Amino acid sequence: MKMSSLPIACSFLLIACSYSVFAQTKINRKALVERHTIINTRFDSLGAVSVGNGAFAFTVDVTGLQSFPAAYANGMCLGTQSEWGWHSFTDTSNYRFEESLRDYNINGRKISYGVQIKEPARKKNAGDWFRQNPHRLQLGTIGFELIKDDGSLGTINEITDIRQTLNMWTGEVKSHFVFDGEAVDVSTFGHQKDDLISVSVKSNLIEKRRLKISIRFPYPTGGFIDGGNNWANADKHQSGVKETSYNSATFTHALDTTTYYASCNWTNRADVKKKTAHYFIVEPYGSKSFEFNCLFTPKNEVTNTSFLQTKTNSTTTWQSFWTKGAAVDFSGSTDPRAKELERRVILSQYLTAIQCRGKYPPQETGLTYNSWFGKPHLEMHWWHGIHFALWNRANDLEKQMQWYEDVSEEARNIAARQGFKGLRWQKMTDPAGKEAPSSVGAFILWQQPHYIYFAELLYRQHHNVATLKKYGQLVHETAEFMASFAYYDSATHRYILGKGLIPAQERFKAEETFNPTYELAYWNWALNIAQQWRIRSGLTRDKKWDDVLKQLSKLPIQGDKYLATESATDSYTNPEFKTDHPSVLGAYGMLPESKMLDTAIMHNTFNWVWNNWSWPDTWGWDFPMTAMTATRLGLPEKAIDALLMPIKTNTYLSNGHNYQDDRLRLYLPGNGGLLAVVAMMCAGYEGSTIKNPGIPRNGKWKVKWEGLRQMF
Repeated sequence: MKMSSLPIACSFLLIACSYSVFAQTKINRKALVERHTIINTRFDSLGAVSVGNGAFAFTVDVTGLQSFPAAYANGMCLGTQSEWGWHSFTDTSNYRFEESLRDYNINGRKISYGVQIKEPARKKNAGDWFRQNPHRLQLGTIGFELIKDDGSLGTINEITDIRQTLNMWTGEVKSHFVFDGEAVDVSTFGHQKDDLISVSVKSNLIEKRRLKISIRFPYPTGGFIDGGNNWANADKHQSGVKETSYNSATFTHALDTTTYYASCNWTNRADVKKKTAHYFIVEPYGSKSFEFNCLFTPKNEVTNTSFLQTKTNSTTTWQSFWTKGAAVDFSGSTDPRAKELERRVILSQYLTAIQCRGKYPPQETGLTYNSWFGKPHLEMHWWHGIHFALWNRANDLEKQMQWYEDVSEEARNIAARQGFKGLRWQKMTDPAGKEAPSSVGAFILWQQPHYIYFAELLYRQHHNVATLKKYGQLVHETAEFMASFAYYDSATHRYILGKGLIPAQERFKAEETFNPTYELAYWNWALNIAQQWRIRSGLTRDKKWDDVLKQLSKLPIQGDKYLATESATDSYTNPEFKTDHPSVLGAYGMLPESKMLDTAIMHNTFNWVWNNWSWPDTWGWDFPMTAMTATRLGLPEKAIDALLMPIKTNTYLSNGHNYQDDRLRLYLPGNGGLLAVVAMMCAGYEGSTIKNPGIPRNGKWKVKWEGLRQMF
């Protein structure tokens, strides 16, 4: 009997019980986390580690601060970013977003999309300006100035005897190194509530006045990628120091209409000096130890927080994080890949915790450095967000749901401009929910049902009236757009998705594409869930939605396999269509089985994709998605093979970041996807009856887990 046919009370009981099925013995969580402590013993431009709290992150080099940003500029950039730190260049040309709009003739009517127009120059510049602005700021670089005995400034090549550890159980970065014959020991913490870092330094160099703290304020490049180390354009911004005392100072940074502050305090005595424009020095003296604290804030406020307070705050908060969330332990496995998978799982929890738990959907490179101008992509929010709910940290997903409410008017306006009902969720956006012009992003559609997916995840954890009231209106308006977008073709007597869309596999032209398999399945699932929300809320089913569900196009099939899209009958012969995301698998991986899906055909599709896809031309979340489909198809060996596939975009660096290429040296959707699928492989999905359905049953794998929740 299907869940939907049970009485609601019984459904709640079944849901609640399903989450605890297969739970196992207690895991020593401290030992689990600490056996994956990150250890750096040499300079590696990709090996930088970070501290943070989900809304603020601070990335450090081997010195424990950001002493050598140039050395890391093409690796793991030494960023200091916060969710509030945004900036726009002054618009001296008075651009209007409407200048980026272009009309397309779609299904017999004109629909406007915000795209990157090449000509005339005015429209091109307008589109570029709205893509570029606002952009996320690098708030400042805090590092050591190390002075050699001859008075010259040290370089990273003169740092020796490196031993740096990141203990994720406490959030502490301990850095030991030797410079010019003198040992330096540094302890770095990030505050878990405030945008603040605290550092303790011990070295004879302090007493000799050869170790100083540098504070530098860069200028944004406005580029697609911004590593936060642009020291040019000194005349375009202003920096200063105010409220100075022997053990504190507040630094100011102003760019156009954006102003923020860095409030610092320290133990013992230190002199504050301006070295050059936007470059300040805090020079301690009279002791062999020094503690330094710096709060970044959009308001002019002074911090009195001490190093000990930050250390205590970090230690207790991180231990609570690891203790209260879910855990998975692969110790005892004889498959040599188990240790690496466990490492990726632990580090991915840490990285998503420090980079992706703010009030807004995160950008794909989190709070480390800018990609796509620092803007979040809402289709990626599924990969950034659902794992929090599956790992018993649903409150982190709930925080970001408020953003959708706050920006819903923008989404409502997009739908109205295009002649649809409800609201059309943005693709590439910013904290205010503004739409960024994009010749691809404007047509992408698979972010649309995400809000319903998130709301349903939260409802199945709370299953109460309050949750229905909290998210019900936006669930309704999200579904309104989905039903409105589906085009009724009177010739074939069915509803069609498209033309005028680009699917998750971004290899198809918007003006030609219709009925992509994954999006069709997602439309069907989400509209059915939205109808359930109406019934739970005491309303009748929406007749229009039922009409769309009844006559929605079937998943497109060619031979014995699903096509990527109905419009691309050469999906299996055109080499271009064997690259990018194999999103056809998402129809039965990211989504559960439905009446419109034939698992035998999906099995054939999976086998073809596995054997024929150009895996080097994929992205980090494609491997978890493939593992999800393998798990549902009863192929646990393939699930593990997918997660550990030796492909560059499936690389997980020593710090846990999912490396893609020279441009994207980290990619958090890969980390989030890994966590989501591991939860599914262990706890299963609704209707699964096999213990650990995604774990091979060949005697080589042992897995203990607790606190995980099932996927749909």
